[in-house]
This record gives sequence, C-alpha cells and structure tokens, in this order.
Amino acid sequence: MSSEQQRYSTANQALAIAAYAIEHDLEIVQSYIDKARSGLTIKGRSALQQLLHDVKTAQADYKVILVFDVSRWGRFQDADEAAHYEFICRNAGVSVQYCAEQFDNDGSFMSNIAKQLKRIGAGQYSLDLSKKVFAAQCRLVTLGFRQGGSAGYGLRRELVDAAGRSKGFLANGQRKALQEDRVLLRPGTPEEQEVVQRIFRSFVEERKCPSSIAKELNGEGILNQFGRRWTSWTLRYLLKNEHYIGVNVYNRSNWKLGQKPKRNPPEAWIRSQASFAPIVKPALFWKAQKISSRRRLLLSDRDMLDRLKALLVQKGELSKSIIDASFDLPGNGAYIKRFGSLRKAYAAIGYFPDSLRYQDGRRAVIATLVEVREEFVDELVAFGHSLAFDPKTGLITIDRAVKVTIAVARASIARGKFPRWGLRRRIDPRADLVVVARMDEDNREVMSYVVLPPARLTGAFLLTGERTPGNINNSQLATLEEAVESVLRFKARKAARSPAKGRPKSGPRRRN
Repeated sequence: MSSEQQRYSTANQALAIAAYAIEHDLEIVQSYIDKARSGLTIKGRSALQQLLHDVKTAQADYKVILVFDVSRWGRFQDADEAAHYEFICRNAGVSVQYCAEQFDNDGSFMSNIAKQLKRIGAGQYSLDLSKKVFAAQCRLVTLGFRQGGSAGYGLRRELVDAAGRSKGFLANGQRKALQEDRVLLRPGTPEEQEVVQRIFRSFVEERKCPSSIAKELNGEGILNQFGRRWTSWTLRYLLKNEHYIGVNVYNRSNWKLGQKPKRNPPEAWIRSQASFAPIVKPALFWKAQKISSRRRLLLSDRDMLDRLKALLVQKGELSKSIIDASFDLPGNGAYIKRFGSLRKAYAAIGYFPDSLRYQDGRRAVIATLVEVREEFVDELVAFGHSLAFDPKTGLITIDRAVKVTIAVARASIARGKFPRWGLRRRIDPRADLVVVARMDEDNREVMSYVVLPPARLTGAFLLTGERTPGNINNSQLATLEEAVESVLRFKARKAARSPAKGRPKSGPRRRN
C-alpha cells in the first residue's frame, strides 16, 4: 500500500483489502505499507523490499498476498518491472490477488492482458502527471514565484496565500502545507546582504579566490545559511546564483520520473524577474561570471595535474579539504568532473593514499561478508535445514534451535608490527556462535575460518599470538564446509542436552 490522494490513502486501501479478505475467508496476518513514497522506483520503498525479501527467503508465513490494485506495485516506466515482482511472489509459491480490480488474477489470457494494460496505464499516468506538473511549475516561475528548495545565503522564502497575503517565512527544510499557497524570494537580513556584497567585491575587485574568501569568513565566525562553515564549493555556487540580481532561474537540472539528475543546457533554463530588488549590482555579478569562466578555460588537464602535484609536494598529502583550501587549485569538484573521480586524478600524479587503500579493503570486506553469508546459507539449505535470516541483526537461525552470525576479520598492519585481524562490526550477543572469515594480509581473499561463541570475541581484534592466552590458532578451519560442520556439531550437542526439541538433522559430508 502507499498513500496517494483520497482513493489511494492507506486507510481506504486497508478497508478495501480487509473487506476482500472477509469475503474470501482469508485472514490478514501481516501488512506491508509504504506511506508517502513515490511509486516511480523501488528505491526507498522499504516495505515492498521487505515483502520481496520475506518471499524469496521463505520467511513468509502466508500463501496469499492481497494487493489493492495493479498500480500498487509501482508506476514504473518499464511495465515489466511490476510483472517481475509479481512473478517473484508466484514463483515462491505465494499467489497474488487484487482486491479492487474487475478481473480475477487466475493466469488466464484475459487476466494477463488486463494486468499488462493496467501496468502500462500506471506508468503513463506518472508520465502525463509529470508533464502537467512541470508545465504548471514553469508558469509559476514566470509569474515570479519560487520553485525548489533552499533560497541561498542572504535570501528568505516567504509563504503567501492565493490572494498574495503573507503567511510568514519558511525555515530551512520547511515546505508549504497547502497546494494553493505560493513561495516568494525575499532579501535576508541587512547583515547577510552585506556579506553577499562583500563576497562579490572580494572576488571581482580584490581578485581573491573562493577558498581565500571562505577562510576569511570562517575566521570571523560567519556561517552559511545552514549554520556550517564556508567552503570554496559553497562560495562558487553563491557567486553564480542569479537570485542575487533579482532573477528566478528554474530547470537548470532535470531528474523527472526517478531518473538520475542531469544538467540542462542554459538555453533550456527558465528565467523570470523576482519580486525584490537585486542584492548585487548586475554589472558586478556578470564580471564575476566572466572571471569564473576565464579561470575554468585557462586550466588544461596538465595544468590541473601539475598544480595538484605541487600541492602534494607542499603538504605531503591530499584530501578534499586540502584541495578546497588551496589558493591556486580549482575545487575538488572540478577534479572529479574533469577526471571522473579524485582517485583517478591522484593516480595520474602517482599518488595512492592509504585512505583509498582502506576504502578498497573495506569494499572487499563487505563483499566477502555477503558472499560468505550466502554460501553458508546455501550449504545448509542443500542439506535440508530450515533457516530464518534477520536482515536488521544479521542473525541466521538454524532449525529454530541455533542462532549464528557471520563476521569478517580484516587485516591491518601497523608500521614495524605484525598484522592484526580486527572485527569492525559489533557482534550480536544473542548469537550462539560466530563464524568469522579471516582475510589475508591484502584483504582480498579469505585465509581461514573461525567458529567461536561471542564470549570469545570480546575485543576488537582476534588473538593470534602464540603466547597470548585464549588465541584462536587451534580453532582455525580451512574451508567454509568445515565451519558449517562445526556449527552443526554444536547444534547436535545442544539438542542432546535438550531431548525435547528432537533429533538434529545430519550435517553435510566432507567433499573430496
């Protein structure tokens, strides 16, 4: 379910579904509700994602899913996406029934045609609505009203009703509550306006770079509109914002229908005169644009890399903050835009910082955790064990008897010391056992496995020293199969101590 207008409010949907369940002698045991979420993509729809997860992992204790109508899967622009999610449920042995449709979802020829037409219509509805909303927003911009989020430093958003009467000013993050209300841009406090004018004068007349101006403002304790310190990036954005010359600008970017944002060419921008006098003189503003464009054009790839390398020699290291604080360099965003990422720019000058190695290792650890967990589950399912996985805690319950969690121990080597294997994630104390995958020194592959109770993993590192009490050296296993067998032996011993719970299932045989 989702919330959309009156007909599709969650309360109305719930009533319709409840009535359908009573009529067909069904009992509702669980509800999945995505409140006020866009149906254009599955991203952000945690309830739908949870439903599909429960169905795919056999955690669903129901055999029928009641859906208000076909469009509740989503108003996807690819109609096959909704069909795919229904197929996942049906393939797992869970049927889907639609409560507000005029046909039975019985797999017949007419039913399949009706569903596909409904899916296409749902996507077309969003497409048509998007065009209508965009046209209305463009019209409001031409009338001088504000469309969008934050106003910018030195500006405020005033809320007015349909008759143009003021209803007060909106704070950062606030939105209008009534559809007929409108938003106007207004000048901020005189102190903020003076800061804006000072920024433009410093940039144009004194030829100061944004990082230098940011340093001055931060040194005086002047914060930006979000109450944060200034950066060269925020100042570059301020210096090109036409709001300061009394012009509303709309449609600079486009991310309609859940697509990735993309920049529109300047000729597609929509401009209109705002309802207040300019804070900055237009002549000063356009001089700032000319200086900014000249600076961007003067630096070739080689110039940017040479300056980046010179900064590395001067500072001994590089980071986003170091680049942004430099007087002679563009911001880190310019390097990302020119070279694709800071990593690629660093590689072009032969710089490979430890921070990036750490990120590479962290990605490998996360990938290993997912891979080991999936292999562990597949191994147990293949031998007939029932499993339940809790995505929030990471606990895997085997035959409702033993709780196991998977962890990855990552290698770290301090200068002049032996490697240590650290456990970065918190171990859930409710687990009976922890299966630890121990990475090699490069953090690329699993070197060995350890199966221990959580009480043995109280510290941040695995104990591997030969003379260290409680070290794990004698507990290491070479393969995941051995780790699975160790878990099942523990389960058998636990079952032997509690005969009422029944005999345990036999474990997997060692493969040759």
